[in-house]
Amino acid sequence: MASSQLNGGNGVYSPELRLKTFQRSIVLSIFLWPSLSLAVTSLWGGPESADKREYIAGTLIDLLSEEENKDVEADWIETILLQFMSDEFEVNVDDGSAMEVANGIVKCREECKRGAWEEESSLCRKLEKAWETKGGKSDSLAQFQQGEDQGETDSEASGDEDEDGDVDMDEVPQLVRVKEPVVPQVDEDGFTMVTKKRR
Repeated sequence: MASSQLNGGNGVYSPELRLKTFQRSIVLSIFLWPSLSLAVTSLWGGPESADKREYIAGTLIDLLSEEENKDVEADWIETILLQFMSDEFEVNVDDGSAMEVANGIVKCREECKRGAWEEESSLCRKLEKAWETKGGKSDSLAQFQQGEDQGETDSEASGDEDEDGDVDMDEVPQLVRVKEPVVPQVDEDGFTMVTKKRR
């Protein structure tokens, strides 16, 4: 544990580290939510589905970081999640998973307040492990976190981000030639000619 993360080296986590850990737990909760993941992979929100997932994660971070929302209940968070799914993906989630995500976010908030997110039984730690098990490799999550870090210091960069929002791809898919359909040849008398198959 780096001493910069602790206040005076007395084992008490800094408020910045607590907030950053809570924000990461919000992002992981959203990115691991099965209902939202299905909506994103199925493109129910259109081609911007992944961006919409990042948007709700950022919105929740902003809302839950405001002083008047520090102690909101899970019901309030669930309402936001359900409204978001309805508005952006035209999906009514009625499997109870939105409440599970909301309860998880509230629990992570409490763990971060106590500095207990590194305990083996903590939900924050379980979210990290679930993310690693899933593969932990999401370009959109990495870009989201990088954007959050940059957005805190430079508000002008977020305005330019929309224009420069191209995503670098590791590999470009190869073009495949489309087979031209075989058109039957008809002779002068109207009979279809039989041709040999090419190898």
